[in-house]
Amino acid sequence: MDLKTVLSPAELSQLKQKVNMLNKTLSKGKEIKTNLGKDDFLKLLMTQLTHQDPTEPMKDRDFIAQMAQFSTLEQITNMNDEISKVFNLVSTSQAYSLLGKTVSVKSGNNTLNGMVEEITGGEFPQVLVGGKYYDITDIERVKK
Repeated sequence: MDLKTVLSPAELSQLKQKVNMLNKTLSKGKEIKTNLGKDDFLKLLMTQLTHQDPTEPMKDRDFIAQMAQFSTLEQITNMNDEISKVFNLVSTSQAYSLLGKTVSVKSGNNTLNGMVEEITGGEFPQVLVGGKYYDITDIERVKK
């Protein structure tokens, strides 16, 4: 019995895509946090204001500084979301522009030349070359 222990780039890309989809399915309804976000910051601020010492309330400048930090955090978060959307659009657009073109695709230690026959959509676009799907990042060269 011959066991295959190394995945081809196309198989690895498909496996990554399946793992990402499974993780998204498993995490629906559950929020996994590794960093504090803007909602956490606001909760901390509200807790601080609620439990402050009435004889020594927070100074105006401290409160304004914290509100400015909150506003900055919110804007950075919004900007990050928009940049992610733009990146996905550019990646998909780049993949569609390869349709019908001849490309050189790295497959392990080999390079395969062929025409892009099909493009998969989604977050991780793939190209069909020579009957196999490859991740768009595996493309080394594009010819007319």
